[in-house]
Amino acid sequence: MSVKAKKHLGQHFLKDENIASKIADTLSYNGYEFILEIGPGMGVLTKYLLKKNATTFVIEIDTESVAYLKAHYPDLTNNIISEDFLKWQPQGVFESSQFSIIGNFPYNISSQIVFKTLDLRAFIPEFAGMFQKEVAQRICAQPGSKIYGILSVLTQAFYEAKYCFTVPPSVFNPPPKVDSGVLLLTRRSNFNLSCDEMLFFKVVKTAFQQRRKTLRNSLKTLNLSDNLKANTIFGQRPEQLSVNEFIELTKAIEQDRT
Repeated sequence: MSVKAKKHLGQHFLKDENIASKIADTLSYNGYEFILEIGPGMGVLTKYLLKKNATTFVIEIDTESVAYLKAHYPDLTNNIISEDFLKWQPQGVFESSQFSIIGNFPYNISSQIVFKTLDLRAFIPEFAGMFQKEVAQRICAQPGSKIYGILSVLTQAFYEAKYCFTVPPSVFNPPPKVDSGVLLLTRRSNFNLSCDEMLFFKVVKTAFQQRRKTLRNSLKTLNLSDNLKANTIFGQRPEQLSVNEFIELTKAIEQDRT
């Protein structure tokens, strides 16, 4: 019995045991009791997580994969969550406990998984995952880079991001058309912003929607005062600003509105 990869779910099953073991070793397993694997498929990564010093849960939307896991990993049966991670809330399973996230993520929802993690960051001190390589690189990109953007700034505002290693298409069934990249996110000790969070998200997203323009032009829709726009920071393009500079910019916009 095996599970057929479903294109509409973006499934590419990892078949390389060494890579699976290496991904499992990416997490530190310190400071939390639970691990949540997203999209375990046939459990190639799961078997290595079960050996770690933490209780493994998996969340899987594919009913065929759930049946496979129950048949081949009976010890896991009570820890299988048959839900869509993007709609799921952790309190029903973990209450207020901390847990890490790990997985070989479907490319088509990988960015949404990151944004959901940011929403749940109070519960998630660590996150390790496999993405399309260019997405993993974008999340970890630094200011000044052409690929530094919304995902980079919003993720790095709350987590330290580290690109770990590259994975070739040949280790998947079916093989994707591009390389994959594994990254590790480690939550910052101070993961609450010192500015209005909703405004911060809006400023970052609005700025990068017209990334080639200066902030003076890209943030026009925020109706900023001429006095504020005279600040030299508005002569820069969004890719030039660090996370902290975006936080300071948001604070300045908050003050401008009062």
